[in-house]
Amino acid sequence: MSEQPQLSTTNILQPELKVAPIDWFDYPVRAFPHHTDYSGVVWHGTYLTWLEEARVECLRSMGVDFAELVALGCNLPVMELSIRYHQAIQMGMDAIVRTRIADMEGVRINCDSQIQSLDGDVLYATARVTLVAVDLAKGKILRQLPSSVKDALMKK
Repeated sequence: MSEQPQLSTTNILQPELKVAPIDWFDYPVRAFPHHTDYSGVVWHGTYLTWLEEARVECLRSMGVDFAELVALGCNLPVMELSIRYHQAIQMGMDAIVRTRIADMEGVRINCDSQIQSLDGDVLYATARVTLVAVDLAKGKILRQLPSSVKDALMKK
């Protein structure tokens, strides 16, 4: 039996970019009644909303404004999402969504998040979200990040 030949990996479109390490961006949230189910536990989809709000604000703090990006004809939709729920948040509780840009691979931006208690003692959820740069007019993935986005993410 002969072995199947293996292709080597390549980054023809754009070499992998290493993002300088940054501190976590903290985004406070509160569990309101509309975030919960009938038992007063935060509904799982609410976490996704909080993750997006924190991610958009994190990028804004780095100089990437979503509204301006869309006006330029580019969007950063979620391509992949992984979330692990560790402990439920109850109605009325406050929490912090900690978000950071973990790394970039070509036009993919990987964001890590932790949702935790205000004092950091309780971990409610962890997540990784992968964004990809898309040309809105063509509806296609860009070959490289817009320079304004890449520059903002590289300087942190």
